[in-house]
Order: sequence, then structure tokens, then C-alpha cells
Amino acid sequence: MNKLALIAIAAAFSSAAFAAPETYVMDNNHTFPSFSYNHLGFSIQTSRFNKSSGKVMMDKTAKTGSVDVTIDMKSVDTGSTLFNEHIQGEDYLDTAKYPTATFKSTSVKFDGDKPLSIDGNLTMKGVTKPVTLKVTGFQAAPHPMLKKDAIGANATATVKRTDFNAGKNVPYVGDEVTITIAIEAVKE
Repeated sequence: MNKLALIAIAAAFSSAAFAAPETYVMDNNHTFPSFSYNHLGFSIQTSRFNKSSGKVMMDKTAKTGSVDVTIDMKSVDTGSTLFNEHIQGEDYLDTAKYPTATFKSTSVKFDGDKPLSIDGNLTMKGVTKPVTLKVTGFQAAPHPMLKKDAIGANATATVKRTDFNAGKNVPYVGDEVTITIAIEAVKE
């Protein structure tokens, strides 16, 4: 084998060795988990959580990743102070006993360089259930203002309130809840 071939092989192995997972920290000013549900058949109500934190890890070369998100359940924002207090009660979110909810991924499926879906465990009110987030939009690019690498995504999943001991008023108020998360994260 000639010297040029050996150098090419060594370069290929060394660049693969340097490809590593990248960690991104959630931007709390641009990350908002929200949820929507059918209210008495009259409308689809949408609310959000104003405080969340977490990290996303991606290895584009290996096509692997992980997501770890914590949601401050006391930051629920329904648009009504009275209803914010109501939904934080024992029959719904029970934020006095369970102030946070978490999503921890177990696997990420990719389509090329982009995540397609994220399997994981959602823990809310002390109950953990498997959930699959379907990624509906994704971008990885340098952030134009922060001058750092950043990622952004939108993802959705549907869960049942009754699975998390939050089923008061089912079936009048819908059992199915659509969770949507808009996330932006900046590379550490």
C-alpha cells in the first residue's frame, strides 16, 4: 500500500473519531410546550407552559440523539388566572404534589440528517407512559444573532388525560390531548 493511501485511510478514521455528539441547551425564550383538547364539543382549547428547561443531544454522523425536557407545571397559561388555578388543582395537574413533568427520550428515528420521530417516556402526576413525538419541522443552522450553532423543531404527540390520572369531566371535556412543543436550542 502506498503512503498516500495510508494517509487517506488515517484521515478517514481520524475524522470519524472526531465526529461526536453535540449538546444543545433549550432557549427558554423560544421553547413553549402547549396542549389542546376538545372543550364540551364547542371548541378546541389551547394552553401552554411558560417555563421549561432541557437539553437535546444529536450525533448527525451516527444518526442518534436524545431529548430531556422538564416542564414547570405551575407555569401553565390558559389565558385566564382563574382557570390557571383551577387546572393546577388535584383533579387535573395537581401542581402542589407534582410541580414538574418530564419527557426523556429512549430513541430518535432519523430521515437523512433530520429527526423524524422521538420515542420516550412522559412522566406527569407520578405516572410514566411511553409517548412518540412526531417531528413536523426541523432546522440546524448557525443562529444569526447568537453566532452559535442552533437547532429548532416542532413536534406533536397525542395522549389521554385518563392515563395520567387527570380525567375529570371525561367524556364532556375530551380525554385526548394533543401536546405540541416548539423548541429552539443553542449548542453548548
